[in-house]
This record gives sequence, structure tokens and C-alpha cells, in this order.
Amino acid sequence: MNEQRVLSRITTGMRVVDVAGSEIGTVDLVQRDDPNAVTVQTPATDPGSSLNELIEATAMEEPDVPADLAARLRHSGYLKVSTDRVRTGAVYVPADQIAAVTDAVRLDVPLAELPAEE
Repeated sequence: MNEQRVLSRITTGMRVVDVAGSEIGTVDLVQRDDPNAVTVQTPATDPGSSLNELIEATAMEEPDVPADLAARLRHSGYLKVSTDRVRTGAVYVPADQIAAVTDAVRLDVPLAELPAEE
């Protein structure tokens, strides 16, 4: 199934269930692909840089995961799912791990394989 077509059928608030049929949470954010997204490398820190400059250089928006994973998610599209089943309160679902969209978003992986928000 075309991932972008699948993502276009998902709205915030939809239930999300994993491959075992267990409800894991609800869709908080739907992000379509960005084919221009590139892999991001952490900038080298200049010893003369201030702490504020370092914080600004490494500050992240969505998705709140390590930079290399964030770049892959942005490139392919993803969901952010609010859940009380992980400590951080949210997980990310890459578009290619969505099995079907019916009355809920059905995944083809278990919750344990989804990257948690940092």
C-alpha cells in the first residue's frame, strides 16, 4: 500500500493498534513525507561556543528522536502516537509500519519496536 495514500486517510485522534491488536494510543500528529529531507549530522562543537549556541544547534522539533532517525522519519512520513504505555507518553510510527487504516490505524509491528519520544 502506498504510504502517502495511507497517511492521507489518517486524522488526529484516531485509535492506533499494534500487530497483536492491542490498543496503544491515539494519533497526535500526522506528518507526510518530505523527499527533500536529508540525513542530519550532529554539528561539531567549537570549544569557544557558548552553552546557548550549543543548545540552539542541537534543539529539535518534531520528531523528538535522535537526529538520524528524525531525518529518516521526515523523509518517509510518520505518525506521533500519544500513549500511556511508554514512560515519555508518545511513540513514533514510520509510515511503512502502517498495515491498514480502518476504524483504527493498524500497525504491522508491536509497540516495543516503535521509537519513543525523547
